[in-house]
Amino acid sequence: MIRICTVGDIGSGKSYVAKQFKYPVFVADDEVIKIYRKSRKCFKKLKKIFPKYIISFPINKKELSQTIMSGKNNINKIIKIIHPEVRLRMNKFLKKNKKKKIIVLDIPLLLEGKINNKKDVLIFVDAKKKEINKRLKKRLNFNKKIFNKLKKLQLPLELKKKKSSFIIKNNFKSFFVKKNVKNTLRKILKNDRSSS
Repeated sequence: MIRICTVGDIGSGKSYVAKQFKYPVFVADDEVIKIYRKSRKCFKKLKKIFPKYIISFPINKKELSQTIMSGKNNINKIIKIIHPEVRLRMNKFLKKNKKKKIIVLDIPLLLEGKINNKKDVLIFVDAKKKEINKRLKKRLNFNKKIFNKLKKLQLPLELKKKKSSFIIKNNFKSFFVKKNVKNTLRKILKNDRSSS
């Protein structure tokens, strides 16, 4: 099985690019939303640590934002509870798709959380800062302070770029991205044939 992993900046379009490969995709952000919505286990753990902020189930964005903003280390405490749950779901996804030739992982803190393995094909999604900022501001619950906190958790972009096998430019025009993905996929399959 070839594991393709998309890495890059927040808002660079990693999930969109991941879906263009047309293979099973594990989108960690979608799983996190489901966890906040459905996991009573995580809710209880979070409520225990943040009784002042986490009050209602399903956990709502406003309570989460207040929790993150109220303490310097709170975001890390939340990650410690949520990440193991995301990892479990990723393992289920891998098991379910183990017969597939290719799967795609879209996990924001993939390298930071050491979730990747040596053979993974890392693809850096490269988008212009100006475009990213424009798109982020359009997001419904965009909060600059939370964005900056998330940014601090990430490895430098240059390092991610260096570790990647391929770079896909994203100018947020679907025809252009699809063409780039197609070309990259061709190269990945060619490499796989020559190494097997």
